[in-house]
Amino acid sequence: MRAWRINDEFGLDNFKLTDLPDPKPGHGEVLIKVMASSLNYRDLITIDGAYGPAVKAPIIPSPDGAGEVVEVGEGVSGLTVGDRVATMFFQTWQDGPPSQEKQSGALGAPLDGTMTEMMVLPEKGVVKIPDYMTYLEAATLPCAALTAWSALVTEGNIRAGDTVVMQGTGGVSLFALQIAKMHGVRTIITSSSDEKLERAKALGADEVINYRTNPDWDKAVKKMTNGVGADHIIEVGGAETLGKAVRAVRVGGTVSLIGVLSGAKGEFPLPLVLMRNVRIQGITVGSREGFVAMVKAMAQHEMHPVVDKVYPFEEAIEGLNYLKSGKHFGKICLDHS
Repeated sequence: MRAWRINDEFGLDNFKLTDLPDPKPGHGEVLIKVMASSLNYRDLITIDGAYGPAVKAPIIPSPDGAGEVVEVGEGVSGLTVGDRVATMFFQTWQDGPPSQEKQSGALGAPLDGTMTEMMVLPEKGVVKIPDYMTYLEAATLPCAALTAWSALVTEGNIRAGDTVVMQGTGGVSLFALQIAKMHGVRTIITSSSDEKLERAKALGADEVINYRTNPDWDKAVKKMTNGVGADHIIEVGGAETLGKAVRAVRVGGTVSLIGVLSGAKGEFPLPLVLMRNVRIQGITVGSREGFVAMVKAMAQHEMHPVVDKVYPFEEAIEGLNYLKSGKHFGKICLDHS
């Protein structure tokens, strides 16, 4: 089989399509023919060697994949040959709250990920996907979709009539938009591109803010909510946007901290958090239990993930460079078929 792998030294120049032996499933495991994978900013960090000292070369990146079960090992009872499945980000987080142990087995870093033609995973390390969803669509679910679901549903407990603000039009933010609309929530989305904002409106965004022409987007949110503020902010920016998120959320509201795209360190209005009882919730993907619940909800609404561009498996580096450019709207996928 072939796999995209950092074999020795980290860096995109050392990221190579490599021939490896075909894997075989052991007890309780399944062999999956990977039909599609999707790319995350995390993959760029992993390839650059900046994800942390626990990640060692050789390593196959990406937690996001979908494919067909082609062989089952002894002791497998819930899956059969031909089942269509998506991978779990955390292989050991089955249910309940997170713990160090549950978050120790993540695909793509430190475990080998989905940028491969074949892979072996535990039976409980995958989830069946809806019949209506393509492999490319399903490959976007493990990281971005489940992160948005965990933020808004598992931890956020959103309700119909709430107001949620999404930053940008990347994978997590667009999934949050779609999940929020599923629950009857008012949605506000930000972007520096009017074109992307128009596309977000077509997906159901109720209000849009161009933060390049309107840098005080927090004040715009307060105005749109009659001075109250949003119930929930999907915070993906990090250091440069977290302060505005705290100012844009209502008293007693929640800021789900998901990304640090603008940096990991910066000034932060601690007095506002205290005085306004703001809850800042860190979100790192979620459990298999949450994944199953999310897929059921998506199937009920026949929700289709937003796939921006698809690259052939052999053009993974082109896909990663497009991701790095920040021009995407939604997810970028690799077609392994």
